[in-house]
Amino acid sequence: MVSPNPQVRDFVLFCIERRGTEWPSLYDEMARVAAQRVFKGLGIAELREMGLSLALDSLDKTYELVKQIVSQISQS
Repeated sequence: MVSPNPQVRDFVLFCIERRGTEWPSLYDEMARVAAQRVFKGLGIAELREMGLSLALDSLDKTYELVKQIVSQISQS
């Protein structure tokens, strides 16, 4: 499995700190943070270029990526 972009990982962790790991609340927070560019000025387009799509037709892939990140922090 390919490791996520470090900025994507940090973005997801930032959102987890704000909202927790419960889905879909975490997705809602990620969309809100990206739309408002709260995390390091990163928006939806920048995150998509780094491998994190928040589009509804990509939710399966996004959910798997988030699960991978959560799994990595659980193992630390």
